[in-house]
Amino acid sequence: MFPPSAPPPTLGEATRVWARIGLLSFGGPAGQIALMHRELVENRRWIGEARFLHALSYCMLLPGPEAQQLATYVGWLLHGRRGGLIAGLLFILPGVLVMLGLSTLYTLYHQAPLTGALFHGLKAAVLAVVLDAVLRLGKRALRGWPGLAMAGAAFLALAVGHVPFPVVILAAGLIGMAARPAFAPAAANTTPATPAGDALLDRQLDAAVPPHAQPSRRRALSTLALWLPLWLGPLAALRLVTGADSVWTHLALFFSGMALVTFGGAYAVLAYVAQAAVTGYGWLTPGEMIDGLGLAETTPGPLVLVLQHVGFLAAAHAPGTLPPVLAGFLGALLTSWVTFAPCFLWIFLGGPYVEQVRTHTTITAALAAITAAVVGVILNLAVWFGGHVLFSGSRPLHLGPLALPLPTGLDIPAALLALVAFIALRHTRLGLLPTLAACAAAGLLLE
Repeated sequence: MFPPSAPPPTLGEATRVWARIGLLSFGGPAGQIALMHRELVENRRWIGEARFLHALSYCMLLPGPEAQQLATYVGWLLHGRRGGLIAGLLFILPGVLVMLGLSTLYTLYHQAPLTGALFHGLKAAVLAVVLDAVLRLGKRALRGWPGLAMAGAAFLALAVGHVPFPVVILAAGLIGMAARPAFAPAAANTTPATPAGDALLDRQLDAAVPPHAQPSRRRALSTLALWLPLWLGPLAALRLVTGADSVWTHLALFFSGMALVTFGGAYAVLAYVAQAAVTGYGWLTPGEMIDGLGLAETTPGPLVLVLQHVGFLAAAHAPGTLPPVLAGFLGALLTSWVTFAPCFLWIFLGGPYVEQVRTHTTITAALAAITAAVVGVILNLAVWFGGHVLFSGSRPLHLGPLALPLPTGLDIPAALLALVAFIALRHTRLGLLPTLAACAAAGLLLE
């Protein structure tokens, strides 16, 4: 796929670039995708503009972190499965290691007064980050009344009707397919604009398809035979060794299910994970859940690494014979494995058929509807976070057969910090990490 003017990189060269991208991939999926575009399309010309956007469109269709899957896809396109495995692992490895360290420190010291004050400020900043995500995604995804209606319906289904998150996503996709004329035009507008490169070189880079990227039934079957056991094997083994009711089996089963429905990235699924982990399983408290998101915002790699923090605390809090930190390590690694292993399966299995998927109008309409619903899902997450960050309690508000929680006890310093953080994110060039650091420092000063 490389013309003479653009020789292919060696695997060693590509590995060094993927390591660099993994270490610098702060700022959520938007920043990570922009970083990959700059490194791979603009600076090195390893992949053409059209093929990069082609890959991004496919990854947006998939459950899971789209930026990590995009790295895996490009690595696979350049060097086959070995290249995809290296790119995908290096994209998440720095964040996994950092989150392990942060979760350990959190487990040991989060009840210390200074740590509590630091997280008081960090939680306010996280609320601002989620609100900013609602506006950014809404601006891109809600083009016309069908999208607005879908977002509103998704919010009400979750916030008022308490409909399970996977049901909301499935319903949105089915509605998008059924109402294809209403949603398909919007799908064409969701691809982010990127600077145009050299047109001739782009056409040369995008014209050829390497042999490993062409559809093959034998290759597809071998991919399923390898990656399905790698993904689901730990679940079967843990169920056999530890029993159906152990925390290990519950973690593997729950987050394997999450890997199938995490459309829209981490923000979209966090409300459902928080509901199940906090209320359903009792693995952690609402404050610990929000703290985990704050930690994940400060690390490189996909934001869905917050699920690793949930797995760490779930295992650390579970009664057993292992020391809490060791149990937390194992729970975090198990959660990360069943979360990210399917991402490689989706790319290696579906990559050769991506052209068919991308040009299928029914699929693009379903994606547009799901993306619109994700806006409502993230808004519900913002409301959930806001209730726990800004208020000390709640009382029921009865509206006919409904009993809605009415928040009470406004935390004025937290509200002011959240407002300042929101303004900094929306109207200044301060950036995500400095904003988080400033709010954490402000929490210490206000203590």
